[in-house]
Amino acid sequence: MIQTPALTEDQAPSIRDQIVEAADAHFSRYGYAKTTMADLARAIGFSKAYIYKFFDSKQAIGEAICTRCLTPQLATIAAAVEAAATPHEKVRALFRTSVKQCQEQFFTDRQLYDIVAFSRSENWASSARYVADLNALLESIIRMGRAQGDFERKTPLDEVCRGIWIAMLPFVDPVLLQHNLDDVEDGLPAVIGLILRSLST
Repeated sequence: MIQTPALTEDQAPSIRDQIVEAADAHFSRYGYAKTTMADLARAIGFSKAYIYKFFDSKQAIGEAICTRCLTPQLATIAAAVEAAATPHEKVRALFRTSVKQCQEQFFTDRQLYDIVAFSRSENWASSARYVADLNALLESIIRMGRAQGDFERKTPLDEVCRGIWIAMLPFVDPVLLQHNLDDVEDGLPAVIGLILRSLST
């Protein structure tokens, strides 16, 4: 029998987490695209109506899963950037670590990778925040490099950051990376080198 437990205020966060955990496991096994809310309800053991008390759509659950996945990735990237000694090394750390995080996810949990890629292609809020945070990190590095005299200052900052991001898209966007995995070893250092040369004074 499908459970529809009474809800208290204290239970709400744990039940949301329970739904996300179960949905993550289900998506990892069957894929996000092929799963319906009815499928999730049966797998979790709650009624569909009860799940809708916490999430208004399958996408909302997917957003929660993506946020849970992308938040530690961003923390790892930020830590690598912080540990790098110079602006040049910080640029390398930003993109090498970003790509490494994507690669590891691709090979260890392909279904979760596919959810993140889908969220990026559909511009979900979770992925949009992640991209915005990476770009903010990039901008802070460029500002530091300019302040220290390592990077040129003539080109408008927004133009520089946008150009760098577009150049890196084949490697940092999960939708594109899955088609460029064979180029990471040689291509990533080449593109980063080109970016750093363009930034130099």
